[in-house]
Amino acid sequence: MSRKKIIVLGFMGGCPIAGVIWQHIHYIVGLQRLGHEVYYVEDTSNYPYNPVAFDINADYSYAAQTLGKLAETYGFQGRWAYCARYKDPIEVAGMSQEALVQLYKDADCALNICGSHDLNEELNFIRHLIYVESDPGVEQIKIDLEESETVDYLKAHRHLFTFGENIGTSAFAVPTHGIPWLTTRQPVVTDLWCPNDEAPAPDPAALFTTICNWSTSGKKDIVWRDSNYLWSKSLEFLRFVEAPRLSGEPFEMATDIKKDEERELFEKNDWRLVLPHDLSVDWDGYRDYIRNSKGEFTCAKDQYVRLNTGWFSDRTACYLAAGRPVITQETGFTAHYGGKEGLIAFSSMEEIVEGVAAIRADYKKHSRAALEIAREFFEAEKVLKNLLDRAGV
Repeated sequence: MSRKKIIVLGFMGGCPIAGVIWQHIHYIVGLQRLGHEVYYVEDTSNYPYNPVAFDINADYSYAAQTLGKLAETYGFQGRWAYCARYKDPIEVAGMSQEALVQLYKDADCALNICGSHDLNEELNFIRHLIYVESDPGVEQIKIDLEESETVDYLKAHRHLFTFGENIGTSAFAVPTHGIPWLTTRQPVVTDLWCPNDEAPAPDPAALFTTICNWSTSGKKDIVWRDSNYLWSKSLEFLRFVEAPRLSGEPFEMATDIKKDEERELFEKNDWRLVLPHDLSVDWDGYRDYIRNSKGEFTCAKDQYVRLNTGWFSDRTACYLAAGRPVITQETGFTAHYGGKEGLIAFSSMEEIVEGVAAIRADYKKHSRAALEIAREFFEAEKVLKNLLDRAGV
């Protein structure tokens, strides 16, 4: 593969929380390891979020500081930019605006991660723009509903990739109307999570954990064929709230549940609830939290489950890369990988209880299997080479 100049268009400065940061770092480092010249860019009209001050405003100093630290750590110094398009005149940190526009003209391609970038006159200079969808379901429904703005936006990209591995197949009910979706997975640089051949055994007191936003319904909820599909996993967790009590061991969730009655319900069923703020602002602490867990127990968003998208979580892939076995809700991903040792899928409470018991009975086997799955199916160099090959880059 010849060396290419590739831009990762993302939002880890504007939304500098740990899970978002790791999602982008895996793209950057994975592409670097393939030998490419990689740039990270945010070109945005949205005010950034400061997770320390819990504030959204025009001050992008925290975003720029975060990107500068990450660039030093992960080898893209001098190859990043935060373009505050909401400023008048436009302000750019990391490089000059002139250098940024020239980069758009010179780049071999750009990955629009999560469709985070609305297009503008300067971004249109990029000749090979690739859309990478991490949240499948909504855009496909909007196409079926003939929303012209969505169709026009997607068609401005040369290729469309999605984490929904069932999209475009008979397993996914939403028609694609001839728009070609290519499947991809969330890349993970596995040695950043487990540098050795085998993961160390967790502390005997370690728990199944997960990290999540509690209630995101309303943001991307969508009605299709008289049914409301929710962009939230809170209702799924409530369906399976008894899981730790019935499994015979406590689970832990880093989240912020506002309603007293909901918190009490979880606590009565042997959940330990911790606030996620410290994890959100410390990407190394986030990684340590995952590494120090026994494994992950988690649910998926309603949209992913009921639409049978074949979606898989980038955070859950990090648990696997750390050699931590996972019990996660079925979204149709088992048609492609996992479902048993190391990565157990569930649709019922009985399957959760059986999964916990199986991991408890032979933890080492499931830990090894988790790491093998991460390296076989999610290794960044494999995933990204496959993406670039199919995009013709």
